[in-house]
Amino acid sequence: MRNYNFSAGPAALPVPVLEQVAREMLELPGAGASIMEISHRSKKFEEVIAHAENGIRSLLGLPEEFHVLFLQGGASLQFAMAPMNMLAGSKKADYIITGAWGQKAIKDAQKYGAARVAATTKESNFSRLPESLDLDSGAEFVHFTSNETIQGVQWPQEPQTNGVPLICDASSDILSRPIDVAKYGLIYAGAQKNIGPSGVTVVILRDDLLQKCASDLPPMLDYRVQVDNKSLYNTPNTFGVYVIGLVCDYLQSQGGLAGMQARNEEKARLLYDAIDSTDFYTGHAASNCRSRMNVTWRLPSEELEKRFIEEAKAQGMVELKGHRSVGGLRASIYNAFPREGVVALVEFMKEFERKTG
Repeated sequence: MRNYNFSAGPAALPVPVLEQVAREMLELPGAGASIMEISHRSKKFEEVIAHAENGIRSLLGLPEEFHVLFLQGGASLQFAMAPMNMLAGSKKADYIITGAWGQKAIKDAQKYGAARVAATTKESNFSRLPESLDLDSGAEFVHFTSNETIQGVQWPQEPQTNGVPLICDASSDILSRPIDVAKYGLIYAGAQKNIGPSGVTVVILRDDLLQKCASDLPPMLDYRVQVDNKSLYNTPNTFGVYVIGLVCDYLQSQGGLAGMQARNEEKARLLYDAIDSTDFYTGHAASNCRSRMNVTWRLPSEELEKRFIEEAKAQGMVELKGHRSVGGLRASIYNAFPREGVVALVEFMKEFERKTG
């Protein structure tokens, strides 16, 4: 019996996708070998990577001026790669810091250009969004993290930048809802939460920003090289790209991003209603920026939190421990996480409070 996996990542994948992977593991149809055995230069893999790219494009409604890359190194590499490409020659950038991942991003960016803090909510332990932004109209871009997995804070809409291109770390909420792609210059996302398995990073880059990128970087860190080689400068994660294509097919079958948004909002509402219905549980994030992907909350004591985690695990609900910087509990309920798992958690929460509250 499969557990209900509340892990922040790698996270749950759609069961139909896992079943198809299992069927095709030994021999990818038309390839005569496993996806993990065929050449990334082969005609068959060209079809696989085109399928994944077209899936991303269709779901997000990407115009032709956006390039789609399948890279490695996770979002953590993009913390450095984006400013390396875009801040050469003393260019400036603004960073909006709403959690741990934004902090990491600006730390790397400041090594390569004039990256400054346009807003931060550190003083609240990142429990809310900033009330105002101190933006520089001369900045090359404004960077933000659309959903902070550790603190459970999510932007309901993109920050307003008066036309300055947005760069977004969308690792934990990409493909969970429709977005206005015209506002973005670059979107990057580790695959292991909503797109596919770990080991692939999806990078979506608008062509006008690509043309401004530095051209004297090591080839693996050069967006121009990666675009020119269609993500095949070196051997990509062929298996991961293949699964991304299957996940995109699954999301389309579920009503696309609008369908996923409705499902995700319902799952989150069930859990937040359970938290808000009692004083026994206390949410970390402010109500106007609560994440639909990562729900964070506390109990009256750390002892009760430890007991909650152990008893939930015994009932097949795993990975509920919160990050050490926030403590408490965290339930990650990405696209593939089933509604029945949220219902099971809510029922457990009610019973746990009845026994211990």
